[in-house]
Order: sequence, then C-alpha cells, then structure tokens
Amino acid sequence: MQAEILYSGIFDSHAHYNDERFDEDREAVFASLPEQGVCGIINCGCNVETSRISLEYAEKYPFVYAAAGYHPEQADEYTEEGISAIREILKHPKMVAVGEIGLDYYWPEPDRDIQKAVFEKQLELAKELDLPVIIHSRDAAEDTIEILKKHPGLRGVIHCFSGSVETAKIFLKMGFYIGFTGVLTFQNNRRSVEACEAVPLDRLLLETDCPYMAPVPCRGKRCWSPMIAHTAERMAQIKGVPVQQMIDTARENTCRLFEISF
Repeated sequence: MQAEILYSGIFDSHAHYNDERFDEDREAVFASLPEQGVCGIINCGCNVETSRISLEYAEKYPFVYAAAGYHPEQADEYTEEGISAIREILKHPKMVAVGEIGLDYYWPEPDRDIQKAVFEKQLELAKELDLPVIIHSRDAAEDTIEILKKHPGLRGVIHCFSGSVETAKIFLKMGFYIGFTGVLTFQNNRRSVEACEAVPLDRLLLETDCPYMAPVPCRGKRCWSPMIAHTAERMAQIKGVPVQQMIDTARENTCRLFEISF
C-alpha cells in the first residue's frame, strides 16, 4: 500500500471504501492513510446501507467524513422509509453532503424517469437540511442541468467530471464546484484537460472515486486516496502551479464547500 509519490494535506473529496475490494484489508488501509499524506476523505453512500456504513467510518476515523444518498444506479431501491432513514443519517455532524446522487444514462436501467424523480427528491432533501450535494452525471448532462435549474440556490460538486468546456461553464455559472479523478491523467483525454483549464482554481476538487478510476501510472490497480498525487500532478501542470499548492488549494476548496474545519 506504499504511495508512489508522497505529498501532504491530501483531501480525497470522493471515495467508496465500503467497496468489496477493500474487504480483506480495510482497517489496515485506513490506518495507513495519514502516514501517506492523506488528511481527509469524504466517503459517499449509494443507498441506505452504504450511507450507514459511511457514517460508521466517519465515527471511527477522525479524518473521514461522509455523505448519504441514493446513487442513480440504485434509484429503483428508493422508498419513503429509506429516504427517511437517510434524512436521519444526514443529521449527524460528520455527514457533510447529500450524495452521491444524480443521473446515469450509460446503462438502460434504472428507468430514466425513476432516476429523475429520485434525484429531485434528494435535491429537495438537501435544501431542507441546508447541505451541499455530490452529483453524479454520466451521459446525462442536459437533464442534469435542466433539473438543477429547477432548484436554484443549491451548492455542491459535479463529481468525476468528464464533460465539455461548455458544460463545465454552465455548472460553474450555477455555482457548482468541479471534481476531477484519475481520468484527468488518461492519454488522449483532451476534453477533460480542456475542461480543467476552464475551471478557476478556487472551484476545483481532487478525488479518487476509489477503488475505481486509478490514475496513470496506476491504471488497473485498486485505487486509493494517496493516488490523488498523480491526478494533482497533472492538474498542477494544466493550471501552471506547484503540485503541493494544487493539493492545498483543492483541500481548501473541499473544506469551504462542505464546511469542514480541522
């Protein structure tokens, strides 16, 4: 689990340490993160069960924070009882956002109308609790934008951004932050690079989406938070700033958005 590059103050704004790929060594992974330069993590829920698990991690580890919600791929699990449970989970002081929520049109299921209805209900929950949102939007930018326009005043991040410059600018104008994963390091991924170029420094977040999206040169490996170093290097190159400054700026942005203080 040695990090290939070590920087300090890394804040992973989006992770899934509840994934089964961490089942064999999860406690050892968490224990090693601070010595690898990681000072903070937001572990995101995808349904009621994983939201509860994320809260358990946040209660156990001082540097872990959590989010709760129905991921669009779990939208068909939505029930009124379930959203009530998520509402109660979100009242805990270490729960910092409603997420991960949104739309995913890459797969044919769940039905798009179900996804949109569940997305809107969770945006309403975020307004009710005055919490930021962590938004997943895959092959669904147009509908994501149209729904967000119906809910002005929300704050949050468009996570794992891979859209166009034009789409990024629309989200920025709406007040959202933009999160980039290891995808930013992939070869021939000019669109993400151009989008990153267009996002102001004070609106950028670094994230892994681990165990997925491992950056170059770690592709094919299980991703974890210290690998953000590689994404930060690429982002720093794009923005023309030192790597440690980029890490520090992204951490400050994360803490400002999610109202986290150390």
